[in-house]
Parts: sequence; C-alpha cells; structure tokens
Amino acid sequence: MKSFSKFFTLAVLFLSLFSLQTVRGFEVQKVEIKKTATGYSLFRNGAQYFVKGAGGSSNLEELKAAGGNSIRTWSADGADRVLNRATQLGLTVTMGLDVARERHGFNYDDDAAVKKQLDQLRKQVEQYKNYPALLAWGIGNELNLDYKNPKVWNAVNDIAKMIHEVDPNHPATTMLAGISQNEINYIKKRSPDLDFISVQVYGGLAAVPNQLKTTGWNGPYLVTEWGPTGHWECPKTSWGAPIEETSSEKAIVYRARYEASILKDKNCLGSYVFLWGQKQERTPTWYGLFTEGGETSEVVDIMHYEWTGKWPENRAPNISSLTIDGKKAKNSIYLNPEEKYLVAISVSDPDNDKLTVRWEVLPEATDLSQGGDRESRPVAIPNIVNATSLTNALLNVPTKLGPYRLFVYVSDGHNHVATANIPFLVH
Repeated sequence: MKSFSKFFTLAVLFLSLFSLQTVRGFEVQKVEIKKTATGYSLFRNGAQYFVKGAGGSSNLEELKAAGGNSIRTWSADGADRVLNRATQLGLTVTMGLDVARERHGFNYDDDAAVKKQLDQLRKQVEQYKNYPALLAWGIGNELNLDYKNPKVWNAVNDIAKMIHEVDPNHPATTMLAGISQNEINYIKKRSPDLDFISVQVYGGLAAVPNQLKTTGWNGPYLVTEWGPTGHWECPKTSWGAPIEETSSEKAIVYRARYEASILKDKNCLGSYVFLWGQKQERTPTWYGLFTEGGETSEVVDIMHYEWTGKWPENRAPNISSLTIDGKKAKNSIYLNPEEKYLVAISVSDPDNDKLTVRWEVLPEATDLSQGGDRESRPVAIPNIVNATSLTNALLNVPTKLGPYRLFVYVSDGHNHVATANIPFLVH
C-alpha cells in the first residue's frame, strides 16, 4: 500500500509537470522584427504576423470569432490566466509591465526606487517569458503623460536591456500618449534598446504615419490604443460637457481611421483597438466596444469586417439621431426643473430584428481622471424616463439643478446594441 501511494504521488507530480509544460508550451515562440522591401514586419516563428488586436483580456472568444489574433494588457496582474487562455484560443499577448508614473508621484531621481522597480520587473519577465502566447513586452503605459523628468526614458532603456538579457525571444516597446518631437528625440537618445515604439492616438489616428515621419521616426511601430474621438478632443456644450459620438458615429470613424493609417503604413506592425470590454471613463459607453451587460456595438462589426473581410452574420442596430425637445447635443440643451420634454430617437437594424429600448439618466460624472485611471460610475436616477413607443419617450426633468446625461440603449435580441447619450443642463 505504501509503495502504491508513493507511485500515485509520483504519477500525480509527473502529470502536473506535464500539464504545466503543455500549458506553458516550453516551445518558445520566437518573435522578431525584420525590415522588408517596403517597411517593417513582425515575424513569429518565421511567419509574418500582423497584429489584429484589442486592448483588454475579457470576451476573448468574441475576439477570436471576430478575426482578432492578439490582446494587450497594462500589467502582469493575472498573467498566468491571460496567457493560458490566449494559448487555448490561439491568440497572442503583448504583456504590459506596470512601470510607475511621475504623475502618480514616482521620482525617477530616486536611484534606489528605480532599481527596486527594475528588479521587480525582472522577476515578471523571468516568470512569463516562456509562455507560447507571449508576443512582446510593453514597458509602461503613457509614461510621457504629465511628466517632467526625462530620466524616465533612461529607466525604460534599462528595462529593455534587462528584457533582452532575460528573454531574447520577444521584443520590447513602450506605449506613448500621442506623438511629439520631444519624446521621439528622448527615445532615440535615451532608449535606444527599445525594439520599436507604440503610440496611442484617438481622433488623430489618420495623421499618425505623417506625424511619425515628420518627427524623424522611420522605424517600426504599433498602435496600442485607438478608438473614438476622445473626451479631451471632441466638441463641448456651452457648459463644457464633452459630446460623445453615438455607437453608429463611432463605427464610421473607427473604419475610416483604421483604413487611412494602420492598414496603409508599411512601418505599422498592427494595432490594438480600445477597449475590448467596458469601462467608466467620462461615461459608461465612451470607450468600450461592449456594454456592462456584454452586448456588442457596431464597432465590433467594423473590426470583424476589417480583420476578416466579411461582415458578421447578424449585425448591431444603428442610431442616426437622438434629440430632447427637438434639439441635439450640439445645441447645448437647457431644461427647466420638473418639466416634461419629448425625447426622440431614429433607429434601424440591418437584419430587421425586433428592437427594444432602455433609457437611463445619470448626473454628469465628477470623478474624473487622466490617462485611463479608474473613475466611478455616477448613480442612475430612477423612474425619470417614460417610454411611449420604440422611438419616443418623456423625460421628467430632475428637481436638482446641474448637468446630466440621458442615455439610450437599443438592443436587437442577439446580444447587439446601439448606444447614444445627450448632455443637458437643468437650470
């Protein structure tokens, strides 16, 4: 009995190690960047690889079904789960390394703190370097946002050198907020060990190829965040509320910007569309391609088409207009407290599915951050919108003065949705 127990223990240990080896692969997928006749390309185990990716680590089955092949993360938190799931689905991962930001109080003149950070990141690289899903390392996120000390780029270079020492099979990059001459100059001088750069641009995506050439960057790059017109660059109401595009307007600009830049520039290694999931950032719908309930918008249909050349079998509904009292958001809508106003939407569905509508009113968000830092969702005001038909409703204006937003969600019964919102000021 004792020998059987020993045999059983050894068998379990062997199977555990075999399972670990199978999951992690131990067959390192070597990733290289090579100059081609027309620009630059990624090569994975010798095969050319164009990144058709998304930011986020949720809804990975939907990403695969839409023709996506890669995801990016912002840190190594939960990396085992993410890398294992990506391996199962045949996806790759640009793994984020969470590098401290000056705007959060980190001091890059503190040599001891910088070294401690480097040592911590070394452990992460050593831990995850052999996963077959690993594509590249992302050193920090938007380290150039609201910073003053250029020594951050020395630290980035030290991290890149460390990565090359520990993991010679995967390239290293850093993610920049926008494109500026100063940052390109700093990176050329202080971070020469980076294999390529990554840029994060929203409304100005179509101009990225020319902007990079103007700054003198003629090397390879990824676009690691891109999406709708950002809340900092869009039209505003007279009281300063940013005006969000409808999901249908977003679909138009996503397609136009992607085709004008990412698909055309031969130095571009691909991109990660933002956000393959949902988050609160100014509103609950601004950047997510999914709703809180997991429904997908027209933008997912656009990415499906761009990644596969085909439209999905069933597509999301379309919203062409949303008005309060006949006025659009650009009219800066002022409403009187406790009065009722007619709300109207114009909607359609490419598959003629039966549509349902949900309305919601939120106070304008006041917990605001920069660079995608966490924000809290405002609490909805209940029983304030009464739907009278599919396309019309009555808005009972709140008693309390101040800024609000009216949201509408149009669902098709197939887990697809169209979204829109309109700011208004009770005065």
